[in-house]
Amino acid sequence: MSEQARKTAEALEYLTGFGNEHSSEAVPGALPAGRNSPQRAPLGLYAEQLSGSAFTEPRKHNRRSWLYRIRPSAAHPPFTRIDNGALRTAPFTDAPADPNRLRWNPTPDPAPGTDFLSGLWTLGGNGDATQRSGMAIHLYSANADMTDRVFSDSDGELLIVPERGGLLLRTELGLLAAKPGEVALIPRGVRFRVELLDDTARGYVCENYGRPFELPDLGPIGANGLAAARDFRAPVAAYEDEDRPTEVVNKFCGNLWSATYDHSPLDVVAWYGTHTPYVYDMRRFNVLGSISYDHPDPSIFTVLTSPSDTPGLAGVDFVVFAPRWLVGEDTFRPPYFHRNVMSEYMGLIEGAYDAKAEGFVPGGGSLHNMMSAHGPDRETFDKASAAELKPQKIDDGLAFMFETRWPIAVTAQAAGAGHLQPAYDDVWQGLERHFRA
Repeated sequence: MSEQARKTAEALEYLTGFGNEHSSEAVPGALPAGRNSPQRAPLGLYAEQLSGSAFTEPRKHNRRSWLYRIRPSAAHPPFTRIDNGALRTAPFTDAPADPNRLRWNPTPDPAPGTDFLSGLWTLGGNGDATQRSGMAIHLYSANADMTDRVFSDSDGELLIVPERGGLLLRTELGLLAAKPGEVALIPRGVRFRVELLDDTARGYVCENYGRPFELPDLGPIGANGLAAARDFRAPVAAYEDEDRPTEVVNKFCGNLWSATYDHSPLDVVAWYGTHTPYVYDMRRFNVLGSISYDHPDPSIFTVLTSPSDTPGLAGVDFVVFAPRWLVGEDTFRPPYFHRNVMSEYMGLIEGAYDAKAEGFVPGGGSLHNMMSAHGPDRETFDKASAAELKPQKIDDGLAFMFETRWPIAVTAQAAGAGHLQPAYDDVWQGLERHFRA
């Protein structure tokens, strides 16, 4: 929330390329040459491997980074349980799974002094974090920096989607800045601190318990399209050499645990590997679509996917509805009416969504669980059915979707929230009978 944080964010440099074996050193000579763990690491540093996958997973799925740090991570006092606040973890059993279509307004503004971690509020999810399967949907709202406090998530990786206010993310591997319209991906176990670039911040978080996110295969699309690997930016090494008390909060099997270190654990002077944070600008998504007829399935808008053991059936997909042209002939151009074996949570970053004329607002979200019937509201249907089918540019909104193979069970706090819209079903009222035999 400081001018210094904004200046820091504006001056950041990045490495580029999703899935690359990146390497970076904040001090020349800090990375050892030709080996990972020499008898004496350069500059008196400690060598430490951070593994985001099992050692023996196939090379294309293996995630690990070697860190060269001032103190090893093992040098810390015991962790003790702290209150979870509004953060919840799968399995979600405090409210029955609900087949109804649900929609929420934005979360209320938080109390003064609420940082990113304290401002996390869980809407729901599926699977079981202890089995490393499934996902959770959180929202965050904050008006304070995380001061002398860092967070790591042992349960999953975090895909952070800002909707209001930018974030400066100080991670073990370096710094990232994420503004509305961008997303930040923090791998499982990587420690980080969040500072605000504006007075307040609000957004969405997908916690992925399963296989790490990867770029989807392109299949018949060919070699290019959708999200380009080179548009993902990874941090360059930047370290803190500070000997002052720092609270380290670890999310482990659904609970928050805290330990106070006598130094900042963001003390990695050099690193290399594939277990890496990223930031991505959603407006760089190369949208593909129909140039003849019919609206394409939303899977063609997939940015990142967490595969499951069944080919094509994702644990969770991250989908973006970026600015695009609609040119289909004799085509109902908004998303069609449908029922889906997958479950869909949608959020809105800015503007309006082309399938919902009213009620779906930035910072809010809708949940359409598996096989729940949904589609355009009555006003959108009437307008699209009568529209002149000339080329149309959709550029006044930016929406996204977390899509998952399993039903999304909402938490009791989400089911009883004051910002849950009470009459969402009404948007489909008035869809008249037009049948003529």
